[in-house]
Amino acid sequence: MTAGTAFSQDAASKADRKDWIQLFNGKNLDGWTVKIAKHKVKENFGDTFRVENGLLKVSYDHYQTLDGQFGHLFYKDKFSYYLIAVEYRFVGEQVKGAPEWGYRNNGIMIHSQSAESMGLAQDFPTSIEVQLLGGDGIHDRPNGNVCTPGTNIVIDGALYTPHCYHLVAKTYHGDQWVRVVAEVLGSERITHYVEGTPVVTYSKPQLGGEAKSPEFEKRAGEILSEGYIALQAESHPTEFRKVELLNLVGCMDKKAANFKPYYVKADNTLCKY
Repeated sequence: MTAGTAFSQDAASKADRKDWIQLFNGKNLDGWTVKIAKHKVKENFGDTFRVENGLLKVSYDHYQTLDGQFGHLFYKDKFSYYLIAVEYRFVGEQVKGAPEWGYRNNGIMIHSQSAESMGLAQDFPTSIEVQLLGGDGIHDRPNGNVCTPGTNIVIDGALYTPHCYHLVAKTYHGDQWVRVVAEVLGSERITHYVEGTPVVTYSKPQLGGEAKSPEFEKRAGEILSEGYIALQAESHPTEFRKVELLNLVGCMDKKAANFKPYYVKADNTLCKY
């Protein structure tokens, strides 16, 4: 582990609000690309992803049935060391024809392949999922799990190959807003936080498991240290009021004008004097 990474969450608390990149601008989907299974890249079938009243919405009011049309909304840039934060809530009813596990289920995909590289019928991108779940008002449904479409992870020093790692964590019922943060430190360590509480930590995300394409199958075991970020449309209407990112890569020369104390990965080619 590189020096300082163990304290990146603390260091980030020193960041100015203006240092956070607002991936969602509150007005439109500029900077984002839609990919919905069975449809071409950029075809926003059913106006699934939309912006209304300052909220980024996943909506199904133009669907008759889900018909396996799982969707993802990809941000334009790759990242490696960063904090990604969303504030979301589930609303309304799940679309007809959806799987039971999709009830009040969404996710932040990290270290993902690009939208353009997905197959036409591909349901989920090869990535790591920071799972966003809501309760049904009765049963426990811990929030903040990690799932691995086309990938594997290492937990407690051992390779973990089941699709999802389920937690003992708090359940969030109803339509309340919830803030989830993923601290992503390349391939070194990833930690999920739900309302400020760490719920799972893992490392060495890598290609493996149920490969999403022949190309990735050939590369099983390859470590993932960077990738794209995407939000899901997994069958339940969801609203996001904030999607923001703090890049932890930058100039670490204290003599530079753009040095930031929260950086944990140096790229001194960015330094300005």
